Amino acid sequence: MAEKKVIAVVGATGSQGGGLARAILADADGGFAVRALTRHPDSDTARELAALGAEVVKADIGDQRSLTEAFDGAHGAFLVTNFWADMSPEREKQEAATMARAAKAAGVAHVIWSTLEDTRDYIPLDDERMPTLMGSYKVPHFDAKAEANRFFTDAGVPTTFLQTTFYWENLLGPMAPRRGDDGRLVLAMPMADSPLAGIAVEDIGRTAYGIFRRGGDLVGRTVSIAGEHLTGKQMAEQLSEALGEDVAYVPVPFDAMRAQPFPAAAETGNMFQFYAEVPQFNAVRDLDVVRDLNPQLQTFQQWLNAHKPAFADA
Repeated sequence: MAEKKVIAVVGATGSQGGGLARAILADADGGFAVRALTRHPDSDTARELAALGAEVVKADIGDQRSLTEAFDGAHGAFLVTNFWADMSPEREKQEAATMARAAKAAGVAHVIWSTLEDTRDYIPLDDERMPTLMGSYKVPHFDAKAEANRFFTDAGVPTTFLQTTFYWENLLGPMAPRRGDDGRLVLAMPMADSPLAGIAVEDIGRTAYGIFRRGGDLVGRTVSIAGEHLTGKQMAEQLSEALGEDVAYVPVPFDAMRAQPFPAAAETGNMFQFYAEVPQFNAVRDLDVVRDLNPQLQTFQQWLNAHKPAFADA
């Protein structure tokens, strides 16, 4: 039997990397094995991956030496950063550069870099529709990842650039439907009447697995993904059907979102304004292309049906 190709997965205990790790582990005959990279190999999630058959390796994306060692012998690597850990675009770019250098040094044959668009290509810094943040960004966690793409290109790392989007899982947390004073459930989102490209987070990992399975076909290419494009009204209608009670959609003004009293409010408002006002974002996310890579791609209704219990306390 041919030896399996090892995929080193950064963030294997997180959302995107965890989805990829589980997709590979669920396909016992797929020809790939998981090397789960984590700073905390003794965590419960790391132990769960090990029990499923993953090789768990301690590594830090800020430490090139540990990463190069962790990538040694791997055919592929899935690379992702967590902007929200300290909300520093400079830190995020530094981590991406370190991962690119380590992948090059280890001779990894195929890297997938989880990235996003540069919003400034569509809404320049001098565009007053939305404020400029941190002096040089419109949506820092988008723009920094887009800037970091060049580290992989400049280093000559064989890379597929995977452009992700809004997680539907956000609807289970900070953006969950809330009951108004009249007892009615309300989905409040700053999307006006525009469709939002959303996806189940596990489908990001499944699609990344599809890219690895395609071999080198997508090296040097950008793959932009979503599960479905839906307006807030359509999402509320499907929530109503899934939950068995009426859910109303209320469009939140972008400025009202930016004025909220939490640290990332301005960035969140800018992000949704970008989603709502830049139609190219949805246009490049061809669902047929995504489904070809990931035949299990979920619709919003399928995702809702699988997560009904999580909405029970709304």
